[in-house]
This record gives sequence, C-alpha cells and structure tokens, in this order.
Amino acid sequence: MSGEDAPAEQQNAVDQKQETKPAEEPKAEEPKTEPAPAAAEASTAATTEKVPEEDTFTYRALVLTGYGGYDKVKLQVKKGKPVLKAGEVLVRVKACGLNFADLMARQGLYDRLPSPPVTPGMECSGVVEAVGEEVTDRKVGDKVMALNRFGLWQEVAVVPATHTFLIPEGMSFEEAAALPVNYITAYMMLFDFGNLRPNQSVLIHAAAGGVGIAATQLCNTVKDVIVFGTASASKHETISQGGVTHPIDYRTKDYVEEVRKISPKGLDIILDPLGGSDTHKAYNLLKPMGKLITYGAANMLAGQKKNLIAVAKNWYHQFSIHTLSLIQGNKSVCGFHLGYLDGETELITQVMNTILDLYKQGKVKPHIDSTWHLEQVGDAMRKMQERNNIGKVILTTEPMPEEEKKEEPKKEDKKEDKKKDDKKKDDKKKDDGKKEEKKDDKKKEEPKKEEKKEEEKKEEPSKEEK
Repeated sequence: MSGEDAPAEQQNAVDQKQETKPAEEPKAEEPKTEPAPAAAEASTAATTEKVPEEDTFTYRALVLTGYGGYDKVKLQVKKGKPVLKAGEVLVRVKACGLNFADLMARQGLYDRLPSPPVTPGMECSGVVEAVGEEVTDRKVGDKVMALNRFGLWQEVAVVPATHTFLIPEGMSFEEAAALPVNYITAYMMLFDFGNLRPNQSVLIHAAAGGVGIAATQLCNTVKDVIVFGTASASKHETISQGGVTHPIDYRTKDYVEEVRKISPKGLDIILDPLGGSDTHKAYNLLKPMGKLITYGAANMLAGQKKNLIAVAKNWYHQFSIHTLSLIQGNKSVCGFHLGYLDGETELITQVMNTILDLYKQGKVKPHIDSTWHLEQVGDAMRKMQERNNIGKVILTTEPMPEEEKKEEPKKEDKKEDKKKDDKKKDDKKKDDGKKEEKKDDKKKEEPKKEEKKEEEKKEEPSKEEK
C-alpha cells in the first residue's frame, strides 16, 4: 500500500468545490423552462462522468512526513479510491497496532520502512470492503486482521489476501490489531528458535510490553517454565499475575546479579530486544546448550529525535563472537526480524493459525494498555517510548469526538503549564543550590577569618615588645 502524501492541490481542490457550491446553486434556478428529458439525462450522465467514485473517495491516513519527533507523524486526507490488483483486498480499518519498530522508524532507524512521506503501520484489523481478482478465500464483509510491511495506519488499506487472517468469534477489533506482530514474534522466537520445553528457564526483557506479555503467555502454555522478566517496579504486580515467576526492576537492580542469585548456572533461553552491551550480558548468562535470540536494538532509542550518542554507543558495544567460542561454549545465538519474513507467507500463516487456536482455547489473550484516536498518535507514541504502557497501545480510526478535540488544546496548555512549573522548580532548586553553596563558602571562610584574628592577636604582643 502506497504511503505517499495526499497532494495539497487535491485537498485544496476539495475545499474549493465545497466553497463554490453555494455560488453555483442560484445559477441552476435561473432557467424557467424545464429541459427536455433527453437533455436532463445527458446532463446527469455528464455529471456522473465528471465526478467518478474514484475521485470523490477520501480517507484519512497518518503520514510520516520526515524523521524526528512525534510531530513528524501527521493526519492527512487522501483522495481517490485505491485500485486493487489481483490477489488483493481492500480493508476498512477499525484499529491499528503501535509497535516499537514504528518508534524507531520515526527516527529513521528502521530500514524496512520506505523514505518519507510514507504511511507507517504493520498491523491492523477491520472489515473487507472489496476483493480483487483471483481472491477466493475472502469475501466482502469478512472481519480480518492484516499484517504488512507498512501502510496500515489509515482508514482503508490494500493488502494481499494472503496477509489477512479471519478474526475468531468473540475477539474485538482492538485485540485483533494487537495480535499479529507481537504474538508471531514471541512464538517464533520461543518455539522455532528456542525449542522451549518443560522445566526450562527464560529471560524476557520489557516483560510489560506487547512482545513481553505475549512471550510470557506462551511460556505458560508449557509445563513448569520459569520466567524472569525485567520491568519497572510499578509494573511488577501486573506481570506477576500474567505469569512472570521472578520480576526484576532493571532500574534499581543489576538483572544479571538477580538472575544468578536464583539460577547460578544461568538460563536456557534469553529474548534480547535491547542490543549493545546487554547482548554481551545475555550471552554470558546462558547455561550450556542455552539460546540467545536477539530481535531489536531498543538501546538506540533515547529521546524524541535520533540520539547520535546512543546510536554510536550501541554500535560500539555491538555483540560479535567467533564460531569457535560458540562451539566451546555449547551456546547458540539467533537473530529474528519479522519485517524480513514478509515473503514467507506459508510459514507465517502456520504460526498465525497456531496462535489463533491458542486464543480459542483461552491460553493467550492480548492485553490492551490504551486506545488512541489517529489525531492523538503523538501522545500514543510518547506513552510507549517513555515505557509507560503495560501491554499493547492501539490506534482507532473512529473519528475523535468534537468535545475531546476541544479538550486537546486545554491538555496541551496544561502540559505547557506543567513544563513551566517544572522549569520554575528546577530554577528554584538551582538557586537554592547556589545559596547553599554560598552559605557553605561563608562557613568555610569563617574559620579562616578566625585564624587571621588569632594570628593578629599573637602579633600584637610582639609589636608591643618592640
């Protein structure tokens, strides 16, 4: 699906049409004689030819206009009904999933997204609105979830029919949009690469995130698997209830030491989305016959815009190992990137069918953290990038109510006020700090003054003797 910007000229043309309609209506009333039936039919036909459905069809889409902060993803109106090729379907999108890769793509750190302007989005759910030629297993009205390299953060999306999966009975559109990327990633790492078996131990970083919760649920489908999960302390209760055996607060504790206390020999499987020095730590934490599966470089993401220091640091600490070391250590290192498996349709379909069976059995269920309107995509990305989510962040294509739109500026004002207040507090702290420093300096000077006085007193008698 193309992710190009809607040209400004097309949007202006729509506005001009809307503005000129009232001016044209009086002209239609001027002729007092009724036209002949044939002429009326010809006029109607001409009007139909002038404004075909393809030109009047509009839909909203999120567009990455350039690399940088949250404001680089803008909501635009596209014009023209997408044309279907053989084997494709048109989906009326209801909900979209937000993934960590989308955050990296915004900063130009994700190589599977074409250059801006482009519409991001790798997963969505909705209803089939049209089918192309040669499509036999999908029909108009089918509720589906879809997986694609990009282009799904919009109200309508064209995808290959083979990239869609029927939504099971009872699954909401939000749950369906939360399922494909996270659960396929977690499943293939644990079972295709990890060969997870009973009584094994697994370390899951970012255990409260989308992939983290999916991986934990999948670990719980295997008997007596011990799950170590890193997350901030405020999320420990939730991930413990979800199946994490040993939650670790990575912000205040060294997770390597915490794991060693409980499992001195190390771990069987480690899922590493961090990269850099954490990959070295993960490899050293493996027990013999252990498997490290690396699937990201989240350590490169620091702040709204690309942080060159963080990127350079990550590359400097990039993990590399000689095959002889692997042989002698009896360990394996695997790399996983779902974005490069877009051509492996049969493989992905098999995995997805297995996951959907587990959902029907009640063994897995996406955990939705929050749902945001397309207009709020910046806030949604901020929440995820600042690690404030527990589970999946979802975007809904349902238009934002006018009341909420009116409240948005107020929220922004409050944010600005909070920033100003925080700045004032920081400034006050700095001033207080300077005052304290001055006091300390004065205190330090006091003994010196006393010493001088003492010296002067000692000198007085000697002067008198002279």
